[in-house]
Amino acid sequence: MGNRIRVDKLLAHMGLGTRSEIKRAVKLGMVAVDGRIVKDSGLIVDPDAAEVTYDGTPVIYRDVVYFMLNKPQGVISATEDGRERTVIDLLEPQDRLRDPFPVGRLDKDTVGLLLLTNDGQLAHELLSPRKHVEKTYEALVLGEVGEDDKQAFNAGVTLDDGYETMPAKLRIDRYEQREDGMYSEISLTIMEGKFHQVKRMFEAVGKQVVYLKRVSMGPLLLDDSLPEGSYRELTEEEVDLLRSHKRSVQ
Repeated sequence: MGNRIRVDKLLAHMGLGTRSEIKRAVKLGMVAVDGRIVKDSGLIVDPDAAEVTYDGTPVIYRDVVYFMLNKPQGVISATEDGRERTVIDLLEPQDRLRDPFPVGRLDKDTVGLLLLTNDGQLAHELLSPRKHVEKTYEALVLGEVGEDDKQAFNAGVTLDDGYETMPAKLRIDRYEQREDGMYSEISLTIMEGKFHQVKRMFEAVGKQVVYLKRVSMGPLLLDDSLPEGSYRELTEEEVDLLRSHKRSVQ
């Protein structure tokens, strides 16, 4: 006996729509189990034994997992590394079984939102440079970030390798005068994910990022109640948001 699951959840997991879209598809008679049209989207099936079709096409079920990690400093965004501790090392043994991987990278000393999944298609959509998925960071910057920086980032800045960034939204939250200089707390939304991009953007305007935290990726927001180093499964609503977003940015 396999892992029994609702048919709407099975189809949503396989990327065929959000739960509400699949409920509509069931109403329209597009879903069948073992050759019989499904009337109830909450029907429980054994995905290993049942033959499920969506609009006439067989659906091969693969158990997908989605974890939201609040990445701590000192771990790297990789699945394995000979020397360094990785984000996969933070997962419980049973949560590593289905080979989740980090969607994108956060630098070793950067904290915050990291999505871990084994859904390669969704990961590809979220990381595709053509999709321009927004990522928002909060940072502490050494230097007085001002209106001129806001305008520069809005126009796009040239990085050290000559790459010109896309327009980015910079918000200045507060200043703090310390013994070694003025610090600025800021929020920055970018649409790319170049190597060390946020740090290099501030270097391009003569300032230094001393702390960096990612708080969102597309429609997915970091759960404030999640301590650094801990993680949880995404809710159905969060998975639906990512799926809807994936289609809307195509």
